[in-house]
Amino acid sequence: MLRVNDLTYRIGERLILDGATFSIPDRARVGLVGRNGAGKTTLFRAILGELPTEGGTVSVPKGMRIGAVAQEAPAGPETLHAVVLAADLERARLMAEAEGADGVRRAEIETRLVDIGAHSAPARAAAILHGLGFDAAAQGRPCADFSGGWRMRVALAAVLFSEPDLLLLDEPTNYLDIEGTIWLYDYLERYPRTAIIISHDRDLLDECVDHILHLDRGRLTIYRGGYTSFARQVAEKRVLQAKAKAKQDAERAHLQSFVDRFKAKATKARQAQSRVKRLAKMEIIASVIEDDVPAFRLPSPERPLSPPIVAMERVQAGYADRIVLSGLNLSLAPDDRVALLGANGNGKSTFCKLIGGRLPPLSGEMRRSGKMEVAYFAQHQLDELRPSESAYAHVRELMPDVPEAKARAAAARLGFSGTKSETPVSQLSGGEKARLLMGLAAFRGPHLLILDEPTNHLDIESRQALVEAINDYEGAVILVSHDRFLVEACADRLWLVADGSVKAFDGDMDDYRRLVLAGPERGPERGGSEPAGGVKAMERRSNAERRIALAPLRKKLEGIEARMKRLSEAIAKIDAALGDGSAFLANPVKAGELSKMRADAASALEAAEEEWLEISGAIEGAEG
Repeated sequence: MLRVNDLTYRIGERLILDGATFSIPDRARVGLVGRNGAGKTTLFRAILGELPTEGGTVSVPKGMRIGAVAQEAPAGPETLHAVVLAADLERARLMAEAEGADGVRRAEIETRLVDIGAHSAPARAAAILHGLGFDAAAQGRPCADFSGGWRMRVALAAVLFSEPDLLLLDEPTNYLDIEGTIWLYDYLERYPRTAIIISHDRDLLDECVDHILHLDRGRLTIYRGGYTSFARQVAEKRVLQAKAKAKQDAERAHLQSFVDRFKAKATKARQAQSRVKRLAKMEIIASVIEDDVPAFRLPSPERPLSPPIVAMERVQAGYADRIVLSGLNLSLAPDDRVALLGANGNGKSTFCKLIGGRLPPLSGEMRRSGKMEVAYFAQHQLDELRPSESAYAHVRELMPDVPEAKARAAAARLGFSGTKSETPVSQLSGGEKARLLMGLAAFRGPHLLILDEPTNHLDIESRQALVEAINDYEGAVILVSHDRFLVEACADRLWLVADGSVKAFDGDMDDYRRLVLAGPERGPERGGSEPAGGVKAMERRSNAERRIALAPLRKKLEGIEARMKRLSEAIAKIDAALGDGSAFLANPVKAGELSKMRADAASALEAAEEEWLEISGAIEGAEG
């Protein structure tokens, strides 16, 4: 059992861990949650013995093996498979010793190798690497051939293969695609030892853990169950705390009032003094403090476009030396919500560039609305921010001719107000940089928003704010994300990028999970006579088709609303001119003309309102 008692750590004047205390039973799988910057990674480093804390203790059973993903990803000439096998230090040591041993010692080594499953280890290492996205050919290549993100997957595979008694994982899905994430969920659900996982992935925290360890303002509290259960318990706790606080405040005010009234009267001095003592002994209940999460600003397009905004027929996409995607026959409506599925390397980025207008088609017919504005967000673009300049400076560049106050107000709407607006980008957290970049990309109200892994570096509260912003945004969205919660909360259509093409996926995320875990040789399991894709998929397709069918009505409704606005403004101006009656005395003919114009405008407004009600009713009826 891991025990942490009264752990204290500070950076400068800031208290990160304030008497943190908790214990974790053997074989528990624990999700460590807290806002960005709360100190979760600091706690991990303290458990690993990498930080000299001010006070407190970390107690682990003697001989417990603690494993964490190496901070430096492997980058040498060794093959991926060899790197993962070497992570089991005991196996590597015994295998080396066995080559020169004989007699009794050789027998002891062989017995121990059998006990630890050493001879099946190569197959197990290959399975883990395959689950994280490396095929057999890739596993035989040297680590140096791969980019940093792929090498971090190798580091993750190595620590999973070593199966430590205490597994510490810090945001393990950040470098994974949704296929690798699904595989990791399944692996962690079956992990046979103790694990603590820092994550902002709600699905992981609901499916893979049985306890939640909450770090808030330096203090740690452990809860049974997954994240949904934890969130409910915290909400209930806050309600009770707020009620208790209000009750105590009322009692304190009553006691203080008695003291103030009677402390100077000899006949009441004893009673007043007793109330003073009671006030002094009363342990003050802390106020419920909830950190406000800035909203994401994703302004909708001012003028929606006619559907479809993109249409493809037999399109091929790729680069001069190779075709990546072919046979594309797809269309995108002005308010579509599409999530792209498919393993990294299958062409999701190529497709995003194609549909976003950054990559011309190699062949086929592709029609795009000429007025379409596209915003593109991808994690690698964080490097495009200027490190020495502030968020305000980046916003100001987009608004060079407006007053400073207006530019600062725009920066505040992106979540950067006050001193935060002047903080250099280099000093912002990863989540703050992502928020700034996303706000800058969507600044002009695009018709199409392409989001490639937007949740990396965002905590759970910020991810929820992003979900709300995407759902409030009225343009089309193409979403690439390993965060299943985000996909299920925002996407109406799923497109699968695989086998050199992009096609509608006839299923929901549960179907896709079964497909991934079944492997490439089998399709998703389906039962009974339910139509392929299940009820959720049918609803999603129905929603998408209904949006396309209703687009002309919605456009007509917007025209009527604009006409109603103009008529109302005209009537208001006429009323102002006729309001005091002097117009009839000054120019009766002109006043009569104005009266007739008002009557005509009022009749036209009434007719427009009737038409608006009729079309609105038709849209509501079609939407069910």
